[in-house]
Amino acid sequence: MAFLAACLATVLAGCSPAAETGASKETPPVVLAAASLQESLEAAALQWAAKGHPKPVLSFAASSALARQVENGAPADIFFSADEQWMDELNGKGLLRPGTRATVLGNSIVLIAPKTSLVNARLDDPRGFGAALGDGRLSMADPAAVPAGKYGMAALKTLGIWPVVEKRVARAENVRAALALVERGEAPLGIVYATDAAASAKVRVVAVFPQDSHPPILYPVAVLKNATSADAQAFRDFLASPESQGIFRKYGFTAP
Repeated sequence: MAFLAACLATVLAGCSPAAETGASKETPPVVLAAASLQESLEAAALQWAAKGHPKPVLSFAASSALARQVENGAPADIFFSADEQWMDELNGKGLLRPGTRATVLGNSIVLIAPKTSLVNARLDDPRGFGAALGDGRLSMADPAAVPAGKYGMAALKTLGIWPVVEKRVARAENVRAALALVERGEAPLGIVYATDAAASAKVRVVAVFPQDSHPPILYPVAVLKNATSADAQAFRDFLASPESQGIFRKYGFTAP
């Protein structure tokens, strides 16, 4: 009986709250990431989890909106932006952990139309571009703040198209919202990243914007100053590793 009692005590000790607390000490990092990273970052997070780590918690939105969340004290460990400007802003306010910032990805922007649409437009013909819109609007992320929209506006200005479409832009809250408008046929044309177009079976690429028509499209990642997850730095390092880069390449991202 004494032996059985000792065994029972051992089992109960293993099921005690203290034991459960010890098993849950490793909390997953919370990652605030640009909307265009949805599928690729999810795949990278699953690969990380397959190595025995807690799967990171991913939150997607426009980089501008996420940066504002960080400035307002949102609890997060990593910021993965679709441009350098919003990362610069957080860095300037001392909200990044020093030495953790790295630019890891590149991308391009494309003009899209609904898959079944016959609409066409040329990037070297501003007037024809406007005619292609007909009575519709050009869907793009808000060019006043969202990276995809800013890249798109820069390209349209370089190509002489912006004056034609400026008052006909449907300003979406992020690039995936801009994609959705075209997918649903609510906009005849839209501007998104090449990776967004590749992720959708409901749109087709009409044209690819020349790389020299807009600033380089770069994706920096950094650990936030107030990060609390012990896995934050390790996952950030994984995102910059050759293994993780191979995952992003499968989704159409390029080297920075």
